[in-house]
Amino acid sequence: MSIEERSLHRFGLGDQRVELGGRTLIMGILNVTPDSFSDGGDHAELDQAVDHALRMAEEGADWIDVGGESTRPGSVGVDAEEEKRRVLPVIARLRECCPKPVSIDTSKSEVAEEALQAGAVMVNDVTGLTGDARMLDVVRDHGASLCIMHMLGKPRTMQKDPQYDDVLTEVKAFLHAQADVALEGGIPEDRILLDPGIGFGKTLEHNLILMSRSGEVGGGRYPVLVGPSRKSFIGSLLDLPAEQRVEGTLGAIVASIARGAHVVRVHDVSAAYRTLRVADAILQASFQLDGWGP
Repeated sequence: MSIEERSLHRFGLGDQRVELGGRTLIMGILNVTPDSFSDGGDHAELDQAVDHALRMAEEGADWIDVGGESTRPGSVGVDAEEEKRRVLPVIARLRECCPKPVSIDTSKSEVAEEALQAGAVMVNDVTGLTGDARMLDVVRDHGASLCIMHMLGKPRTMQKDPQYDDVLTEVKAFLHAQADVALEGGIPEDRILLDPGIGFGKTLEHNLILMSRSGEVGGGRYPVLVGPSRKSFIGSLLDLPAEQRVEGTLGAIVASIARGAHVVRVHDVSAAYRTLRVADAILQASFQLDGWGP
């Protein structure tokens, strides 16, 4: 493996500077929605949500990603008031009791702004800054970090025959163009994370290509997040429902980090943490043999 496949970065997350390129970081998924594709309704109540976040923190999550609107294929979304009703009490409580940073998974600047005021330190925007013209200003003005994701179309229609001439080239071009927009708008380079959007307007083949070439998505300039957790491409490969896709998820995250991803977004934190401890150790041994590791 070459350094280009697992590039080194210092990433700003709140008041922390974390090293990316050695140990893989884990974003723990906290959906406070009634209709997410695999855990809808499981953490819809405040106490349930906070308890689950604290459990993920104990299991090894580096930060918690709170989302109040389902973006599963076919979903139609909710308005900003309903999204805020779901996420803001959770973020405020986590600020008081959770030792790990919190990100807000939203494409609405109004939700992002109030979430950042409540204690979140990062915005995870599935539209990659294309859904709300004010989002960039909100992220910049709060000194927050930003995850820019690629999605073809919108959740309601994104899985209806998605097509690309060259999926890697097109996804990478979009992400780097939007990163340029963020830079020009005042977001520091070390606070930008790119996500190719596994399952967001992609076929099985598209997803496999993107994960197999994760490092190329960032191009050595930006760290890369992948989010394959429990997604339908795993169900297609294994013929299993969402709740039985843990092993498939683990296979996907190991393959992705071996090809250059820095952060993984998962539901099953304990299993991912144990898996990544071993995978990272093996990758680090490989880097040292290549002559560039510590």
